[in-house]
Amino acid sequence: MSKRSKGANRGDSPPRKTAPKKAAAKQAAVKKAAVKQAAATKTAAKKTAAKKAAPKKAAPARAAKTVKAAKASAPASAPASAPASASAPASASAPTARPAAKPESRLAMVRRARRINRELAEVFPYAHPELDFRNPFELLVATVLSAQTTDLRVNQTTPALFAQYPTPEDLAAAVPEEVEELIRPTGFFRAKTKSIMGLAAALRDDFDGEVPGRLEDLVKLPGVGRKTAFVVLGNAFGVPGITVDTHFMRLARRWRWTASDDPVKIEAEVAEIFPKSDWTMLSHRVIFHGRRICHARKPACGACPITALCPAYGEGETDPEKAAKLLKYEKGGYPGQRLNPPADYPGRPAPPAPGVAPGAVQRPSGAE
Repeated sequence: MSKRSKGANRGDSPPRKTAPKKAAAKQAAVKKAAVKQAAATKTAAKKTAAKKAAPKKAAPARAAKTVKAAKASAPASAPASAPASASAPASASAPTARPAAKPESRLAMVRRARRINRELAEVFPYAHPELDFRNPFELLVATVLSAQTTDLRVNQTTPALFAQYPTPEDLAAAVPEEVEELIRPTGFFRAKTKSIMGLAAALRDDFDGEVPGRLEDLVKLPGVGRKTAFVVLGNAFGVPGITVDTHFMRLARRWRWTASDDPVKIEAEVAEIFPKSDWTMLSHRVIFHGRRICHARKPACGACPITALCPAYGEGETDPEKAAKLLKYEKGGYPGQRLNPPADYPGRPAPPAPGVAPGAVQRPSGAE
């Protein structure tokens, strides 16, 4: 029997063609593996990209830590916020700073201060108290009234007051309401009425109607402080004193004679700079300069005769033409503050109070 007949008798099926199926399966497997490999490659690429990007995001934080560490290890004198280019030469990034001015010695300041006084003596040889008065009592009352107002307003007010109450006894016995009306233009008239009537009564009761010539007695009078006392002592009794008013205080600080803003301390410090014989006239010259040239808000620096000696030069107007327009009183060609100024005053007398005829209540100035 043939082999083919034996196979048929055992019930075997005819042989299959399996080669094409195996090839297709193998090809599908290869394709699937390729897809899987591509996916894995893509995933790996994303992770790699993420890792590369991560350091860039964290770079500022690391840089900040580096800067912080550098600051911690830097010397105490090094600036904390030095730029990255601080190691470059200073001349390459910024102009060279001007050297600081050498501090002025005490001796140099005293010499400069005394020279200022001499210069002002030439500029204001006619410096004087700018209140009209004929005797110590009138000067005392006028000085008390000059608080918080101008000397001009006081000079326009006192003629009528002294015409009605010429002595301490008269003023002490006055009716307060009548005194208030007379001095109303000076402001704070109720408080000032109480002060001048009180000091008049004290003069009548304690000093026989006479103004005392001692500082310790004057400052006990109502409304009289050290400034008022020195005005009276220096100009009515010839006793040297430094009058520290707002003008004197301002200029003493501008000229670096003092750094204090306390009048008593300023008085003591300036007294150590100048001889006692200069105190009264020094006060007049400084106050004249403050009222006419070295103003509080806008000093006329361009018209100032002592610019070379002034540490504060440049705080005001430096242009000469513009500065000349800031000058006041006789320096600016205007009337002064006194209705009856001294004979050597180069300016014009001030006008009387509005509504008062010139010369109606004015009196000739007495010896001062």
